[in-house]
Amino acid sequence: MFRSSNPALKTLEQTAQISLGPRDELVVDRSQVMTIDGTVNKTGLLLLIAIATAAWTWQKAMTGFAMGDAAATTPLIWVGLIGGFIVALATIFKPEWSPITAPLYAALEGLAMGAISAMFELKFPGIVVSAVGATFATLGAMLLAYKTGLIKVNDTFRKVIFYATGGIMLYYLLAMVLGFFGVQVPLIHESGPLGIAFSLFVVVIAAMNLALDFDFIEKASAQGAPKYMEWFGAFTLLMTLVWLYLEMLRLLAKLRDE
Repeated sequence: MFRSSNPALKTLEQTAQISLGPRDELVVDRSQVMTIDGTVNKTGLLLLIAIATAAWTWQKAMTGFAMGDAAATTPLIWVGLIGGFIVALATIFKPEWSPITAPLYAALEGLAMGAISAMFELKFPGIVVSAVGATFATLGAMLLAYKTGLIKVNDTFRKVIFYATGGIMLYYLLAMVLGFFGVQVPLIHESGPLGIAFSLFVVVIAAMNLALDFDFIEKASAQGAPKYMEWFGAFTLLMTLVWLYLEMLRLLAKLRDE
């Protein structure tokens, strides 16, 4: 059976295994099972929700900057980040809730991304357009590489991306904890050659997670996972895209600063 390094997609795998019986017992009515087209449509809807809330906080942040209130949207960033994290955990552990929690997650992440993007834009004009373009270009390139077989998702690939992703998350967690004590860990915020190399590495790993998402969703759809898993699959893709976008912002900011 296929496996994924994405914790959310591990839940998808378990659900698919539980839902499926022998091959001759699979549901024939495709309206009742997960499809790739359905997942793509729901991913597009989640992106629209995230963009809508991001546009609202972007406008609010820019108005605040113009009036000299740089912290106007700080509460919204924390609401988006903390709320999004809680909703993401709920979605991972209860994927059947995803038709409700996935749109909520998209809205919350949009709140944070809009304000964060405005902060980057204020310091580096034009960086947001570049980051958005780079994110979607990477999405298209990874999809093409996956569909043409240039990237083959096998057990070795999954393990490498799993350990790399886990290492990055632990490093970020360490940085966050130490940050409360005024200690700044190296590489994450540094704009020198090593800092740029670190951000480039993180961007590559985030992009590779897209291949895992594509592979798992394709196979889960073929196996006939429940219809609500389209929302769950869209949620996992959105999580990866949000991560990739934020890392693109960080990388481009370091390149501009350098």
